[in-house]
Amino acid sequence: MDNATDKYAALKLENQLCFPLYAAAREVTSLYTPILSDLGITYTQYIAFMVLWESDGITVGELGKKLFLDTGTLTPMLKKLEQAGYIERRRSADDERVVNIFVTKQGFELRDKCLDIPAKVGKCARLTKLTPEDAGTLYRILYKILGDN
Repeated sequence: MDNATDKYAALKLENQLCFPLYAAAREVTSLYTPILSDLGITYTQYIAFMVLWESDGITVGELGKKLFLDTGTLTPMLKKLEQAGYIERRRSADDERVVNIFVTKQGFELRDKCLDIPAKVGKCARLTKLTPEDAGTLYRILYKILGDN
């Protein structure tokens, strides 16, 4: 039976846009694992650091918005980073419901150790299949899906 007459066509994995997005995200994220494990951090912690290094003092809510993560995911991760000495969380003097995140000296030292990560990951065979134009197109499409212009 062909797809045109198959009432279950919508349930076939090969017809799902979500699956290659999911699988590609897992593949790309897995490229970071061996590199980041040497530093003792996870991929989620790494992307959080990328935001924190650029926006020291950001609120937990703002960090969650930038990373598309909820506070239930962020709070335990931030607690681990704080226990490791990489960040400090402080309640806002203006509104104690708001928590700001500050990178410590040790957290900024980690940034220097991460400088070569984008180049290392970019050299991976799976990613070198993309031309710069393909990569730019994919980047724009993914952010279009995320709703961030």
